[in-house]
Amino acid sequence: MSDVSKRSTIYFDPQLHAALRLKAAHSNRSVSDIVNDAVRGALAEDQEDLAAFEDRVAEPSMTYEALLDDLKAHGKI
Repeated sequence: MSDVSKRSTIYFDPQLHAALRLKAAHSNRSVSDIVNDAVRGALAEDQEDLAAFEDRVAEPSMTYEALLDDLKAHGKI
């Protein structure tokens, strides 16, 4: 993988862009750094979610209808 930064055009909602620019100015960081960190965080979160799904693949599942039937049978609803 190359360490050379790639340029991309991203269109932000005007108010979101203003907030992002203010955050960059207040934190002495570039908008690119903030966006890169946010994307890295989102991708890491996705990876964690996928790992959790993989860990739980063998768990039994129940349909929504079966859950409601079970709750009703046990006097919960």
